[in-house]
Amino acid sequence: MDYRRFGDTYVVRIDRGEEILASLTALCEKEDIRLAQVDALGAVDRAVVSVYDVPTKTFYRKEFNEAMELSNLCGTVTRKDGAPYLHLHATLCDTDLNAHGGHANELHVSATCEMVVRLIPGQVGRQLDEGIGLNLFSFQ
Repeated sequence: MDYRRFGDTYVVRIDRGEEILASLTALCEKEDIRLAQVDALGAVDRAVVSVYDVPTKTFYRKEFNEAMELSNLCGTVTRKDGAPYLHLHATLCDTDLNAHGGHANELHVSATCEMVVRLIPGQVGRQLDEGIGLNLFSFQ
């Protein structure tokens, strides 16, 4: 991974063989990023995405081990218990041009990932909503 900061924005290149969420977490720890918006695109050869079912409070995961375009990755960086908390969704396109998407769990770069991380002044935490079963924005 390599990156540069321009004002309130980081422009990030994540390289072949790196895992995107781990790289973004490392950037957030190194640069003490507390609140940000994330946008990215690129190419992956392994991905794990999931969809959350509210009634059962269960994530249904699917793994892909094939060449795919990361046509969109978007989400937020906040903090939970002092650590970076990533909430990212991905849209992936396979070689038949079918789109697959969901909550991003793992994304392994096959060529490159180009990411923009825009800092937001302030801090937002996360708190578990027991009824839904997810860690939601907390403005306390």
